[in-house]
Amino acid sequence: MRLPDGVLSMSDRGPAWADWVDALPALVRDLYAEWELRPDGWMMHGYCALVVPVVTAGGKRAMLKVSFPEVETEHEHLALSHWAGRGAVPLLRADPRRRAMLLEALRDVSLGEAWDVEACTAVAELYGLLHIPAFNQLRLLTDVVARSADAMTSLPRSAPLPRRLVEQAVSLCRDFATDPATTGTLIHTDLHYENVLLDEAGDWLAIDPKPVNGDPHYEIAPMLWNRYAELAAPSRPESVRDGIRRRFHTLVDAAGFDEQRARDWVIVRMLNLAAEQIFDPPPERGMSDDQWLTLCVTIAKAVQD
Repeated sequence: MRLPDGVLSMSDRGPAWADWVDALPALVRDLYAEWELRPDGWMMHGYCALVVPVVTAGGKRAMLKVSFPEVETEHEHLALSHWAGRGAVPLLRADPRRRAMLLEALRDVSLGEAWDVEACTAVAELYGLLHIPAFNQLRLLTDVVARSADAMTSLPRSAPLPRRLVEQAVSLCRDFATDPATTGTLIHTDLHYENVLLDEAGDWLAIDPKPVNGDPHYEIAPMLWNRYAELAAPSRPESVRDGIRRRFHTLVDAAGFDEQRARDWVIVRMLNLAAEQIFDPPPERGMSDDQWLTLCVTIAKAVQD
């Protein structure tokens, strides 16, 4: 079995990743046999998962997804099960221990090519379907944001970030960590253009959730940092700031969110991403450290009046 080059390169992320990649061929073959599947196309991958088009014993097209065992993917199958195809890809079968899922096949059409305002409106409509009462197993956003506050507090004063923004983000984190409204809702947390695909009926459905028990207003930031290069293109008739604000207000208005709360969460998420880039930069970001930090600061500033 020849894994995609992008999957093979995941071995460079460390010993745990290398072990997972080494075990993938045998794991996939076992799943083919146990779930009576046959491959039906080229293997694909995301940042932390292998995805294989398959056909079931009953002749149904499906996608076999096997994810790296990390905390963010632990409850993906439970979230999809709770959504039951309402706003998200239907789950056909799962083996949580092996982080394997059989998903309904969707069309290879994402929001990545849609006008960003059109895409923001479509995603805001998905918020209304996906934001249901949280279940007990989920990670708590209060815990996530408390750790974010600790990380940002430990940033040195020499960090290439505006100190005012860092202090603002830390203060917001502390407030959110003790706010009852920070939890209570099942949220996707990584809902953006490429994580929304068309089904055969022509409806947009979310894929690849990193589910958390949280606050719906936390969702907006990925729609601002993804496709950022479009906003910064020299041929763009508007400023980067105006483009970010257009997306932000489209999402807030279409979803019926509280503007100030959404703004505060964007600031928190962008400064947390900046701190992550300084302390433990993830691989394959696609831009230099300086470029990413500039993006984070630009978005955090743009959503503020």
